[in-house]
Amino acid sequence: MSDLSLIVKAYDIRGTVPGQWDERSAEALGAAFAQLLTASPDGRDTIVIAHDMRDSSPGLAAAFAAGARAEGVAVIEAGLGSTDMLYYASGALDLPGAMFTASHNPAQYNGIKLCRAGARPIGQDSGLAELRDIAQALLDKAESGAPGGSGSPAGVAPGQSAERRELLPDYAAHLRTLVDLSKIRPLKVVVDAGNGMGGFTVPAVLGDAVLPALPLTIVPLYFELDGSFPNHEANPLDPANLVDLQAAVKEHGADLGLAFDGDADRCFVVDERGEPVSPSAITALVAVRELAKHPGSTIIHNLITSSAVPEIVQENGGQPVRSRVGHSFIKAEMARTNAIFGGEHSAHYYFRDFWFADTGMLAAMHVLAALGRQDRPLSELAREFERYVASGEINSTVEDQAAKVAEVRQAYPDAQTDELDGLTLRFDDGAWINLRASNTEPLLRLNVEAPTERRMVALRDEVLGMVRR
Repeated sequence: MSDLSLIVKAYDIRGTVPGQWDERSAEALGAAFAQLLTASPDGRDTIVIAHDMRDSSPGLAAAFAAGARAEGVAVIEAGLGSTDMLYYASGALDLPGAMFTASHNPAQYNGIKLCRAGARPIGQDSGLAELRDIAQALLDKAESGAPGGSGSPAGVAPGQSAERRELLPDYAAHLRTLVDLSKIRPLKVVVDAGNGMGGFTVPAVLGDAVLPALPLTIVPLYFELDGSFPNHEANPLDPANLVDLQAAVKEHGADLGLAFDGDADRCFVVDERGEPVSPSAITALVAVRELAKHPGSTIIHNLITSSAVPEIVQENGGQPVRSRVGHSFIKAEMARTNAIFGGEHSAHYYFRDFWFADTGMLAAMHVLAALGRQDRPLSELAREFERYVASGEINSTVEDQAAKVAEVRQAYPDAQTDELDGLTLRFDDGAWINLRASNTEPLLRLNVEAPTERRMVALRDEVLGMVRR
């Protein structure tokens, strides 16, 4: 029998198709989602569904819709879209949503990102565990051959509607209202969509496919939608997947490069030299722009973004708030504090003007606006926001994670310690380390930052020596 506990994660649903789940599973999950929604105090009788370009996505989305309709919930089918386009639909229509994507995972994977009306997240503690249990019961009944359980977990009741709606133009128009790019200097931009959904949304938002042209020359890389990812993985967090973009920026003499992940909710930036601009620098840059519009507002940053972020936020009159790593924690803090903006080291960027949801496209537009309204190259502009040297996240396989964390803590008795998320140690010279255990694997994740390269390397190697001994 299908075991949904293998695919229902802390923040979303994800697994191999058909190995771990299939259209029968999707139909049961759709029925369970409908039951969950109709039972809640702010229940809705309609949901909106979108999907990415993976081969399995249309079938899974259709099965999920059938399960929801069988429970009396109408469906708006948005068709192809990025994850942030689905968040736009959920926010603008004030409806719960389901996005079928496995983001940056390889081709054999697929998944679902779910949200309540207004793009409010659904995670393990906010409905996902309950949804898993309802869907598992439906599947078990169907697969056991119990009375009423033969065939599909649900059958579509007559009269439950499925409406097809084109939302890409409205999504593009909304983003254009949030950042004005019409008055910037002309910029040449290489965009690597990685055969993912950026190839669908970039022409609409930054090009002239839907709206009037902007002073941008877009050089496209891998815009063909192809869920087999024939050129490279759609995961720009891995430096190997930026190589083509970096080369193209230099080849075309471009002002910058943008790389989107598979579902286009994350965006990475490289400067005119082809050098990556850290997500922490992008967080600080966007924070300054948002604080100029909303003085004194709160900015959320997770605990492994650079120390430069809270420093720059305070210097610009904002209130920095530190959060645990993970979109559910960031979004919860955004809502609690009414923050105007939030950023993570993984290039997830969250905006109050976008229903507190994450959108890589909007972050990219802020970078384009900041660059295009002054004459310096991006490398010089970004330097204002880069004050420290970071190691990036380093994973180590460790069986007894707690013992290793304790050993590292004991090795630095004079460091300032906190345990908001794993172990963070801060030193008098401005250096810090964070050591966090993975929730799903026997891994310890290390991040190190220091004022100089020499200090960062020495501290990194010292801690790794203990962790891997």
